[in-house]
Amino acid sequence: MSVICLSCFRYVMRTMKKTPLILLLLIAQEAFAARPFVTDDARLTTAGSCQVEAWTRVYQHSHEIWALPACNPWGNFELTFGGSLAKVDGQSSTLDSAFQAKTLFRELKTNDWGIGIAIGKISHSDLNPGPNQYGNTYGYIPASLSLWDDKVILHSNIGLLHDKESKRNNMTWGLGSEIKLKPNLLGITEIYGDDKSNPYVQVGFRYSVIPNLFQVDSTYGQQINGDSELKWISFGVRYTPDKLF
Repeated sequence: MSVICLSCFRYVMRTMKKTPLILLLLIAQEAFAARPFVTDDARLTTAGSCQVEAWTRVYQHSHEIWALPACNPWGNFELTFGGSLAKVDGQSSTLDSAFQAKTLFRELKTNDWGIGIAIGKISHSDLNPGPNQYGNTYGYIPASLSLWDDKVILHSNIGLLHDKESKRNNMTWGLGSEIKLKPNLLGITEIYGDDKSNPYVQVGFRYSVIPNLFQVDSTYGQQINGDSELKWISFGVRYTPDKLF
């Protein structure tokens, strides 16, 4: 996964009924995996360039809009900073921000494997400090394996997230795969979670409208044995120019 703040799910579902101003807090490291993944990969944005990912994620009674620019100025060090607008039906919106740094120990190549490390912080700047996830920090190790000339690429994550609300360190994990269905079309499957709750599953696709430059994607996901309110559908875009500086 990118390390995901799954405790946010549990906290929101407990508190939304009691406190309408507490909005959807699904603000997680999933924001930093290559769309439409939650599980991150052992790859970086193109050296000397930046990319922009944007997407919307719709639940039964809420939705989010995300925008995340990421830059790789030196070749093996990616910085991501962005934010989201989240809203529960009938309530005011909340703004959130997130920052992450990522580097690789071994770059993923065709028919080979790669591994790296990422750390980040999530902030809910317009909510009062306290039991609201303000200042969550996390770290994780992404690893990827290429098979059959990139026809199948597998990803795995293992990490820790410091949950401010519970003052606990949660172990997080994720397993994902991208399967080449056609030259410009990838199928996406993954499962991810933490050590405190039922895992989540997600399936979808990524289509390259302009190869290596512009893609669109969509996913459907839900928690295994979970509440219907935690089912979602997402739609996203990704713009990855070859060189900016």
